[in-house]
Amino acid sequence: MEPKKFLILGGDNRSIELANLLYEDGHNITISHIEGLNFRDCHIIIGPLPFTKDNKTINAPFHIEKIPIEIVFESMKKGQVLMAGGIADEQRKKAMKYGIELVDYFDREELQILNAIPTAEGAIKLAIEHSVITLHNSNVLILGFGRIGKILANMLHGIGANVYIAARKVKDIAWIKSLNYKAIGFNQLNENVGDMDFVFNTIPSLILTKERLEHFHRKTLIIDLASKPGGVDFMQAEELGIKVIHALGLPGKVAPLTAANIIKETIYNIIEERGI
Repeated sequence: MEPKKFLILGGDNRSIELANLLYEDGHNITISHIEGLNFRDCHIIIGPLPFTKDNKTINAPFHIEKIPIEIVFESMKKGQVLMAGGIADEQRKKAMKYGIELVDYFDREELQILNAIPTAEGAIKLAIEHSVITLHNSNVLILGFGRIGKILANMLHGIGANVYIAARKVKDIAWIKSLNYKAIGFNQLNENVGDMDFVFNTIPSLILTKERLEHFHRKTLIIDLASKPGGVDFMQAEELGIKVIHALGLPGKVAPLTAANIIKETIYNIIEERGI
């Protein structure tokens, strides 16, 4: 790939590591700062994951001042590309008004799959840090058998945990059984959750309701990996004395360099496919 001019806009530790990786590959890198910055000189602007947390400003925790999305769009030229993660439809519509192309690298399957690895490792790290028992020989329930569920189940099984997985799809239940995990139907959750030491939720909808939480053992640790608002009735869990950790953005927290490498390779794939 020929050297390009990248502008890194906002972001957390992943963005810092990404800037370093792109620089090492021979690209021209500018770190974002709104005042006095010429966005139009850049080939590609790389935004953070998530792109925004308030739908008004760029997600930029290391910046003292806010970076309004509207100002970024106004500073870009027509046809310029901005790549970021978790872009809402509202932002896409705004970009269209300015003739700007928004590309969501978080929509890419290769990123989603590889990103599940540091997510799963981070979840296991939290489980170890917040428990007085080992994962080995413990009863572990995973809610959902998507990308994260599959990788997390494999890791926990390798540690020696007794892995139970709740899934709705018949084909997922078949896969769970074929891999020697223990399959649980959602209609069987209430009669099984009381035996669990750890529960990992990967489903982004309310799964652990007040009624289900009442069947939990009070020493069970729940780690919710689902995006906001999560899959747990947090207030009810607190009232029942059940510890819940809503673990968001784990790749950027536990393995920012690995996460940055995944984003970089995904961006390169997009550049190659689109001929940018």
